[in-house]
Amino acid sequence: MIREKSAFIAPGLVTFLVLVALELLTVAALVMLIIGRAPAIVIILDVLAVAAVGICFGGFLIVSPNEAQVLQLFGNYTGTVRTPGWWWTNPFTMPRRKVSQRVRNFESSHLKVNDHDGNPIEIAAIVVWRVTDTAEAVFQVDDYENYVKVQTEAAVRNLATSYAYDSHQDDQLSLRTSSDEITGRLRSEVQDRLAKAGIEVIEARLSHLAYAPEIAQAMLRRQQASAVIAARTRIV
Repeated sequence: MIREKSAFIAPGLVTFLVLVALELLTVAALVMLIIGRAPAIVIILDVLAVAAVGICFGGFLIVSPNEAQVLQLFGNYTGTVRTPGWWWTNPFTMPRRKVSQRVRNFESSHLKVNDHDGNPIEIAAIVVWRVTDTAEAVFQVDDYENYVKVQTEAAVRNLATSYAYDSHQDDQLSLRTSSDEITGRLRSEVQDRLAKAGIEVIEARLSHLAYAPEIAQAMLRRQQASAVIAARTRIV
């Protein structure tokens, strides 16, 4: 498993000034060598030096706040740059993938599933998340944003089938009445699924919960009847 590590970087401004000075020196030396009719091998070496310095100018990168850049060298992960600013690194590190460190929201679509009692319900959830390990997010899964979507919806479906929509006993957990327990269970399950992608789940909660339209009226009448029976029992 690939873990995030810091990449080699140097201050951009200082490196830029050094490279400009080297480029001017090598170009001036080349002109002097040509004028002085220096041996061809010396001129060739100086031309190569000019080209090498020019290649080094390709190593500059700018990192914005709440952003990271994942660097690769010949297909191998070399590190991540998280510190905002203008930096220089190995010019051969390609590609340099940008990964947002901002907090993001994902709201699932309204999923139609059967609850623990077999009743069809509609359920949706909101997950607040962010990337904490850029290497895992980039290399452990194909598309970490789509991975958040798929795994969140899978967790919501699993949650819906594990509990009844409504409780028929005081000590029975249900999707409708046990909001704190359900929210905790949802966050824990989504976090377990997304951990391998280097993603932290900050918050997870249900955003929609209802019986499916085809049974909504029947279940409403059932709830009303149950409430009447419960009230009569307490009176007696």
